[in-house]
Amino acid sequence: MTIVAKVEEATSRQEPERELTDGFHLIIDALKLNGLNTIYGVPGIPITDFGRMAQAEGIRVISFRHEQHAGNAAAIAGFLTKKPGICLTVSAPGFLNGLTALANATTNCFPMILISGSSEREIVDLQQGDYEEMDQLAIAKPLCKAAFRVLHAEDIGIGIARAIRAAVSGRPGGVYLDLPAKLFPQVMDAEAGRKSLVKVIDPAPAQLPAPSAVQRAIEVLKGARKPLVIFGKGAAYAQADDEIRDFIETSGIPFLQMSMAKGLLPDTHPLSAGAARSTVLKESDVVMLVGARLNWLLSHGKGKSWGEPHSKKFIQIDIEPKEMDSNVEIVAPMVGDIGSCISALRDALGKNWTQPPADWLAAINAKKDENIGKMASRLKKNSTPMDFHGALGALRTVIKERPDAILVNEGANTLDLARGVIDMYQPRKRLDVGTWGVMGIGMGFAIAAAIETGKPVLAVEGDSAFGFSGMEVETICRYNLPVCVVIFNNNGIYRGTDVNPSGGEDVATTVFVENARYDKMMEAFGGGGVHVTTPDELYRAVSEAMDSGKPTLINAVIDPAAGTESGRIGNLNPQSTVRKN
Repeated sequence: MTIVAKVEEATSRQEPERELTDGFHLIIDALKLNGLNTIYGVPGIPITDFGRMAQAEGIRVISFRHEQHAGNAAAIAGFLTKKPGICLTVSAPGFLNGLTALANATTNCFPMILISGSSEREIVDLQQGDYEEMDQLAIAKPLCKAAFRVLHAEDIGIGIARAIRAAVSGRPGGVYLDLPAKLFPQVMDAEAGRKSLVKVIDPAPAQLPAPSAVQRAIEVLKGARKPLVIFGKGAAYAQADDEIRDFIETSGIPFLQMSMAKGLLPDTHPLSAGAARSTVLKESDVVMLVGARLNWLLSHGKGKSWGEPHSKKFIQIDIEPKEMDSNVEIVAPMVGDIGSCISALRDALGKNWTQPPADWLAAINAKKDENIGKMASRLKKNSTPMDFHGALGALRTVIKERPDAILVNEGANTLDLARGVIDMYQPRKRLDVGTWGVMGIGMGFAIAAAIETGKPVLAVEGDSAFGFSGMEVETICRYNLPVCVVIFNNNGIYRGTDVNPSGGEDVATTVFVENARYDKMMEAFGGGGVHVTTPDELYRAVSEAMDSGKPTLINAVIDPAAGTESGRIGNLNPQSTVRKN
């Protein structure tokens, strides 16, 4: 034996075999290190094995039937937990399916990370026709808060850390993380791999408002005779619930809650102006926006709904400086996180704060009583077929009896009317279509709400809205989730009575199959299906479903003529005034 051979033999005997790791395991370890223990996605090439390995390592992997709904689930998980929800998709078409949810999350300020497998860079860049070839990073960048690509296993820890920090810091949003197929099987030394991982420290630190900004806002509030606070879903996301309640009850200022902020304080709170919305928007003289934006949902802060032009002063609390003066002048901007800002304002009120004039509060209460009185009889109507108000009156009682249940809501009339009818009593219990008003969030939101909170979920869906994500009822049954889906079935989009203007055989563009039985769809997957035709039947069926905790779908028959074109936003639907001869 040669000297070289003897040396090599001795070395092999002396050195123990190195422990190795790879891209699959490094991604899993990085997620777990940062407390991200649930993945929503759809399996397939090149991430099938990754899903299996993640599940084996203790991560809960929830497989959907379509990536858009998995993405919606991840987005609302982020809203509920303040940690980025994780959505995992395959390349190209799967990535594009998830991209709608990513863009919607960014628009709504929900922290999520879309992780997609992708084709090989050297082939994509030369456009040589790889499997599902697409430059996914370039496509994602304009639609999310940040986008990153990881090419080497040793960079996985940094890549995931950057994605987490980008998703939750400042104004939260969606982040895209591109992982080419070659990354997953890359091998490296296990110890070096462990050292490459990053535990993100304080990814969303408190941002304190400037003392001068606090004092400026207080001076504006002191000069108000008809003050109003408007809470948006940013205030709900902040989880500064105690601070918000303390500020409102100390200041005595009436408040409005945008739909996903409902429940920050109970809708039945004495200072809630929800039932007098039109009055307080029009007549208030100082409006303080807390985590709310003056977008189309608030008529951009101007126009008839806001009363006399230039008669109002606006205070705005937001973590994003560029949000100020976006539609109207903000005379007292406060830049910082909502918890810190509200706490600073509360402290600045002092012990001798003068609450708003009694005549302002009396006017609001009088209008509330008037509107509530007008609505009461409509909500008690027990007719067949049901109208929207009678059906929602039954569901209103269900939520009142179960204030910790989570309500998911989408549709046109189903959404618009439910916002005003169903009172909420606890924060982050109402989840809906948000800023874009996009349909299809229902089942994804419902699944994630059940997974993340363990609470019973009531998903109230228009029959059209349900169609976007309805196949996910199989996912609800597969994971045996405590979700009750109620479909307001009026045979069409807005209503089921439209006719084909040409007189042809095709039905009108807004009409569905008459008297469809959506409850049978849930039964096909092993869940409970119920068909109801009166509010009393609806109340009993939903109560039983919520108590059972079993997957249930209730087909609620609504009068086909009950709906209104485009719900309450018909003014956004252009109408032609030209007729052909």
